[in-house]
Amino acid sequence: MKFRPVKEQLEYLKKGVVDLVREEELKQKLVRSYESGQPLKVKVGFDPSAPDIHLGHTVLMRKMKHFEDMGHSVIFLIGDFTGMIGDPSGRSKTRPQLTREEILANAETYKKQAFKILDPEKTIVDFNSRWLGSLGSEGLIRLAGKYTVARMLERDDFSKRFASGHPISIHEFLYPLAQAYDSAFLKVDVEMGGTDQLFNLLVGRDIMKEYGTEPQIVMTTPLLEGTDGFEKMSKSLGNYIGVTDPPKEIYGKIMSITDDLMWRYYELLTDLSKEEIDRKKKDVSGKKLHPKKAKSELAKMIIEQFYTREDAGDAEREFEKIFVGKESPQEIEELKKKCTAEKVWLPKLMVEAGLSKSTSDALRLVRQGGVYLDGDRITEETAELKASKPTEYLLKVGKRHFLKIIFK
Repeated sequence: MKFRPVKEQLEYLKKGVVDLVREEELKQKLVRSYESGQPLKVKVGFDPSAPDIHLGHTVLMRKMKHFEDMGHSVIFLIGDFTGMIGDPSGRSKTRPQLTREEILANAETYKKQAFKILDPEKTIVDFNSRWLGSLGSEGLIRLAGKYTVARMLERDDFSKRFASGHPISIHEFLYPLAQAYDSAFLKVDVEMGGTDQLFNLLVGRDIMKEYGTEPQIVMTTPLLEGTDGFEKMSKSLGNYIGVTDPPKEIYGKIMSITDDLMWRYYELLTDLSKEEIDRKKKDVSGKKLHPKKAKSELAKMIIEQFYTREDAGDAEREFEKIFVGKESPQEIEELKKKCTAEKVWLPKLMVEAGLSKSTSDALRLVRQGGVYLDGDRITEETAELKASKPTEYLLKVGKRHFLKIIFK
């Protein structure tokens, strides 16, 4: 196979990487690959602890795609075995263990979503239960004998939990060892992960040496901040943008982020070069380009990665219609209810419709002025809807959520 020049590959693959252990070794592997025509074997593991992929996950997946672009072999490794242990990275307590059924169901969803970014023709999908499941008790004991407790406690989250008296289960020590064994078994050249995975990846280098295998190159990618601009993007924190979110939802969420965070997203979620991003920054600071326009361009670039250019254009037009023209969206979800009482308390209805998590959350939205009924802002926490006869209401919660309520 004909590869691009090593220098060109190295610069492209280093873009956006936080940790690279070690660059000189990676260069040597690329030279060997270039001369032999054999692609590098690149591994990235994903424990399907939750079924959905968001933009935070795609930072790493985009780097996987970069290796594919350079002609190398990428292994999308689903941790159906390690997922039953639970990754302790960044955790202050033991993760709940998932059943195998839950893991396999999540894994199927993961694969479908991952191929919105990765090339299904170039990506190898594998499951680490294939070798870890057959390792057996003796093999697991021998593996555990290749690492020490002292080395494990060098890990920041383990050391903090130990010092504070928080329990550490023995099976949690097995996680980085099992992940390392994946690399030794597959004889990979490179393993990648988020910055929170650095310890696990470095254990892989050590364990590969123990098994007489050339140690892998370790590369980490940044953890993407969520739409709040502070916490790591997470579904549990509600600050995420899912890759399967509708285009209009993605567009609206991108438009809601701060101008400073916009440049972080440009860097980590698009293929624009540093020079192109710097040029946009300069145009914004020099008032040649409005920040809103720059954010709109970002939103459309991201949407086009998962949908089409037409979908991106439709999302932009819908946003302008609602937030500039102050019109209602063309397609509005409906909630149909029977008239079983004369009045319905609005916060209770918001919970029923899935527009808030609880009545206390609904009341908070009312107090913040984020609830509108037929265009009028609701200010009373005791607000009720008349439901004694057939009637319709248009409810708006926050900036983007519309719901037509039909009593019949």
